[in-house]
Amino acid sequence: MLPRRHRLTESSGFRQAVRRGRRTGSRTVVLHWLADDGIDSSQVGFVVSKAVGNAVVRNRVQRRLRHLTREHLQELPGRGVLVVRANPAAAEASYATLKGDLTKGLVRLQPAGSPS
Repeated sequence: MLPRRHRLTESSGFRQAVRRGRRTGSRTVVLHWLADDGIDSSQVGFVVSKAVGNAVVRNRVQRRLRHLTREHLQELPGRGVLVVRANPAAAEASYATLKGDLTKGLVRLQPAGSPS
């Protein structure tokens, strides 16, 4: 479980990150990052639509992504809002595949010239 201070719960945060943030994606996930120095700590939200599968599948995918993201909180590029959107391919993806795709996406979101 993500610590409460790192959970994105307001729809306006989701909307702003998706519309104005930087985006990178893979076959299984799309990451939206919006830098925001006005917040105390980075926040993470998840979007897993019905296109991914039924409720059981969606919940499994979201649990996996939440666990993986918690492990990578320190790697976020500064303070801001991260929205992790699952693609339908995430339903059949292994844990290792999701981890690799999430890690690659976070590396791509790093500002140019910063150490990864």
